Amino acid sequence: MSTAPEPTAPQPAETAESTARQPADPVRGRAAGTAPAPLSVLDLATIGTGHTPGEALAATTELARAAEGWGYHRFWVAEHHGMPGIASSVPAVLLAHLGAHTSTLRLGSGGVMLPNHAPLAIAEQFGMLEALHPGRIDLGLGRAPGTDQATARALRQSATDGAEDFPRQLAELIHFLDGDFPDGHPYARLAAVPRSASRPPTWLLGSSGFSARLAAGLGLPFAFAHHFSAANTVPALDLYRDGFTPSAVLEKPYALIGVSAVAAESRERARWLARSAGLAMLRLRQGRPGPIPTPEEAAAHPYTMAEEDFLDSWLANVVLGTPEEVAAGLEALRRRTGADELMVTSHIHGHRNRLESYRLIAEAYGLTGAGRAVSR
Repeated sequence: MSTAPEPTAPQPAETAESTARQPADPVRGRAAGTAPAPLSVLDLATIGTGHTPGEALAATTELARAAEGWGYHRFWVAEHHGMPGIASSVPAVLLAHLGAHTSTLRLGSGGVMLPNHAPLAIAEQFGMLEALHPGRIDLGLGRAPGTDQATARALRQSATDGAEDFPRQLAELIHFLDGDFPDGHPYARLAAVPRSASRPPTWLLGSSGFSARLAAGLGLPFAFAHHFSAANTVPALDLYRDGFTPSAVLEKPYALIGVSAVAAESRERARWLARSAGLAMLRLRQGRPGPIPTPEEAAAHPYTMAEEDFLDSWLANVVLGTPEEVAAGLEALRRRTGADELMVTSHIHGHRNRLESYRLIAEAYGLTGAGRAVSR
């Protein structure tokens, strides 16, 4: 197997160009290069076999700087717990660090699993992030635990707060962010500090119709996890658009989808790289989570027929191949779903492989270099 050349991360854009790149709308993105829609990155601070969490977090920092230089619109990190292959267990901490190492990139949670936390704590964390990095923070919220049930119980310390209580927790969080509890509410005199004049846009994340309906009813932007719930993407987005109620946040729907994508010098190499993530997902489904295996380990694994079927089904939802093939696949998916923004994730072994994948996708769309961003 040939080795891809080691990519070089570009430096962040200069101040004048940075200002030109930032959209006035804090929710709707701006497309760049030849891309018909904004392109963003979802990162899990991937821990591969043979690497440490510290190395994974350093790699995520380098990737965020590179994504900013190449012209990706936003960079989100996800909350997961008890997973040896993912280091992004506390998004707020990681986002504060990434903000200090970038200057224009929108940073956000994709997402914070709200049932794991007290709403006031999240309001304080993201109020602080907004104060540290004003105009650059997104608050993406999910209702799943982001882990197994035993770990969820350890996080929550309560059997009463769960996904079914999500709408109440969301309403409470929004009141804390806006400082507008009604008179007579038990929390009317409480304040989430710090709280600045602006606040991070609130996004709802989902992999089914529940959050799609809730986001629609509240007039909030919606992010759908196509990368692990592809069969539900179009139905959920239809529910969101059909039920959307204009709000002070959005006059019309805005939906992004998370997409697994792997670009390499050849389709064969891209598939070889992607199988490492496929094996990691298989082990997770079997209750054996671990670091992301190497591509060599994934190739040598003695798959049963059922495991091969799972892997083939999983890979069918990964947009992979040469840069041109990935760009064509992403565009076909955008047209089929009507997504307003694409958020790509390359959850594969090896930081250099991941960095190369994102670089090749950026080049396929002419994103490389911050000065090439154009308004759509």
